Amino acid sequence: MSDIDIRSAGLADIEAVLRFWREAAEGTSISDDHDGMARLIARDPEALLLAERDGVLTGTVIAGFDGWRCHLYRLAVHPDHRRRGIGGALLAAAEERFVRLGGRRGDAMVLDRNELARSAWRAAGYGPEEQWTRWVKPLGPA
Repeated sequence: MSDIDIRSAGLADIEAVLRFWREAAEGTSISDDHDGMARLIARDPEALLLAERDGVLTGTVIAGFDGWRCHLYRLAVHPDHRRRGIGGALLAAAEERFVRLGGRRGDAMVLDRNELARSAWRAAGYGPEEQWTRWVKPLGPA
C-alpha cells in the first residue's frame, strides 16, 4: 500500500499509541501504560511498528524477537481503516523484520472471543496450535 507509511515507534509516540489502543484494540493489557511501553522501546526500538496514513495513526503491531522466537502482539487497525490492507502491511513488515533477525516462525496472541481478529490472522496464514495453552502469572503489584 503506497499511501501507508510503516515505521518504528519512538518515545514521543507512546501517549498517541495508548490512546489508539483504547479505541482500536480489543481489550487492554497489564502493560498498557507509559512505563511499559518506554521499556519496550528502550529494549527493542524496532519492535513496535506503526502504520500511518497522511500522518494519522491507523494501525500497530508489536513484533518482538527474543533471539529464539518471534512474537506478535497488539495487531490493531482503527475501525475506520479496516479491510484496506493495513493489517497485512503491518504483518508483512513484522515478518520481514523477523526473517532479517533470523527468526523461523511467528506466533501471535489472539483473543479467543475476537472472531474478527481470528479471521484476519487466518487470512494472513496463521493458525491456532490446539495443543498449547497460554499460562500466565502477573508479576509485582497490579
